[in-house]
Amino acid sequence: MPHETVFVTLHIHTDGPIPGPHSLHTLSSAAHRGDRGLITTFTMNLRELPGATLHPASLEQWRTRADDWLSTRRAARPPALATSAYVQWVEKLPGRPTLVTDPVGPDHLFVYWYLHRFSGLWPFARTSMEASSLPRPFCPLTGCRRELAHTS
Repeated sequence: MPHETVFVTLHIHTDGPIPGPHSLHTLSSAAHRGDRGLITTFTMNLRELPGATLHPASLEQWRTRADDWLSTRRAARPPALATSAYVQWVEKLPGRPTLVTDPVGPDHLFVYWYLHRFSGLWPFARTSMEASSLPRPFCPLTGCRRELAHTS
């Protein structure tokens, strides 16, 4: 594997604060070269975990974004299939994949739990919490694009 670092940003949508009792609904990532150039993106919707529930606070948030909620349910794949596809995507990147994540947000915790639970793998060479030099994480939902445009 080449030694060049590939920076992978992450953005997810869930129905609650922690994985297991709540589900990951959308997993999106973008891979960037060190010069910030975009290499490729990944996005997939996941089916709910058996027995998982929608957290009341998440329900209130999703009620204001009904179209986005419906988008997360389109073509949803079983978690094992989705995580396997994600691991394959990361492994095909042209360099050492480094996950760049916000230490406060739940994104990396959900993805860590899902990848270990359904694929038994963590495909990243390392994790970094220094996202300031990279573009904002990729999000396929309309509501996210509006939010990101307002915070830029």
